[in-house]
Amino acid sequence: MGWSSPVTQAVFLLFCSNIFMTFAWYAHLKQLDGRAWYVAAIISWGIALFEYLLQVPANRIGYTALTLPQLKIIQEVVTLLVFVPFMLFYMKQPIKLDYLWAALCMVGAVYFIFRSDNPFAG
Repeated sequence: MGWSSPVTQAVFLLFCSNIFMTFAWYAHLKQLDGRAWYVAAIISWGIALFEYLLQVPANRIGYTALTLPQLKIIQEVVTLLVFVPFMLFYMKQPIKLDYLWAALCMVGAVYFIFRSDNPFAG
């Protein structure tokens, strides 16, 4: 599966969009904690625009090769793959063993959603 694959394109765009989404949703907790909530909301909306400019094409491209549940599970896994480094390195939050168990549950979700229809198979 090369870069021209709709699944590869969708996953790449979802990673990029989730970087913007994570900053839009959570960076204001660190960077704008002394500002009014509506200032943080306006700045977050500006960041979220870039998320949507990537997320909408990602979903449209992905939907050509994936079912809607498969697309959603991929998005959730990508969100965690982006969020965990953000939490650790940007927000300086500690990691807990329970996060590993939650991640394993996500692996189970991926297995069950893809077991009967695998778009990654040749």
